[in-house]
Order: sequence, then structure tokens, then C-alpha cells
Amino acid sequence: MQLDEVVGRFHQTLNEFAKGDPEPAKAIFSHGEDGSLANPWGPPVVGWDRVSKALDSAAARFKDGRVTAVDGLTRHVTSDLAVFLDIEHWQAKLGGGDEISQFDLRVTSVYRPEGDTWALVHRHADPVITPRLPDAVLHN
Repeated sequence: MQLDEVVGRFHQTLNEFAKGDPEPAKAIFSHGEDGSLANPWGPPVVGWDRVSKALDSAAARFKDGRVTAVDGLTRHVTSDLAVFLDIEHWQAKLGGGDEISQFDLRVTSVYRPEGDTWALVHRHADPVITPRLPDAVLHN
């Protein structure tokens, strides 16, 4: 499968993830021991077992959600690696709550060829926050 098809499919799986189902997204992740995930819900993890568990845990926090848009900021693609920087716009019920919350994630995704397709080998997502002065976020 071509890279753009895999990336498009992954963006579609985010809607299932926002409803609490991690399985479609997990199918696109690399199942290698060097795969990694850093999401807002926990510490970064490396290796398929840990990535899979972290995806399960993260998806369990969402209900009745969807991703309303993905803004692609930049992409760097070679025959061996593809890196994307996106802003994802989410809405979902979080943590068992009854109200829909809206939030944006700043996401770096790294894909690589595996067999006859591309796989997501790394994903790092952080909430987008209001810019702050360096002294407000750096601690000595």
C-alpha cells in the first residue's frame, strides 16, 4: 500500500479511536520491538507489547468522539522514512464524563516501509497549549 493511502487510513482510524476502539489504529502501527509511542496519557513506551497496551489505555479514555480535522503542517519523505507534523482537532467525552470536550493535539508521526506497505513506527502527541515564555515552562 502506498504511503498516502496508509496515512489517510490512519487518519480515518482516529475516529474509531475517539470512540474507544484502538484496534483499527493498532493495525497500522509497526509491531516491531523498536516501535514507540508518546501520548498525553502516560510515559513514552517502546516495543509492540507496551505500545499496544498504551493504545488500549488511551482509547479507553474516549467515548462518542471524532477527529474533525487534521491540519498537515509539514512532511519529509524518503524511500526509507516519512515524518509528518500535524495538528489534530478532536472532540470526545473524556474519562467517563458526559460532556463533549474539544481539544487539539500536536502530532509527530514517523512511518517506514514494512513488507509491501508502510507502518507507523513512532507517534508523539501532545496537547496544543497557549504559548508561554521559556521561563514559565523550563525548570532548573
